[in-house]
Amino acid sequence: MSKIDDFDSMISESTEEKELDAKNRWVNKMLKSAKRKHRLCPYYDKKTQACFLMLTLKGTEGKCDRDGRFDNCPVFIEYLEKAYQHYIEKKKPLPADFQDLVNPWLVI
Repeated sequence: MSKIDDFDSMISESTEEKELDAKNRWVNKMLKSAKRKHRLCPYYDKKTQACFLMLTLKGTEGKCDRDGRFDNCPVFIEYLEKAYQHYIEKKKPLPADFQDLVNPWLVI
């Protein structure tokens, strides 16, 4: 019985790793796509230096400490991860491009 239990645990670990790997690949794909289309974060206001994602995700009004650069921005990555979870939970096809990523579900 122990060999069967070990095999079952190995299979469950590998599926979890595949899900994380797929999520990371999709997030990286969206980051690359966003970099091609935008120089600065599309959710950054130059005039007030406010981050709209921080406002909607965390509920706090905050200034962007990255000056609008969204490369490795934790708030932007968190937004993409939440979007991935939303599409997976609803069993909808994942957007292929950042421009296809529409956020009506993000409204609080």
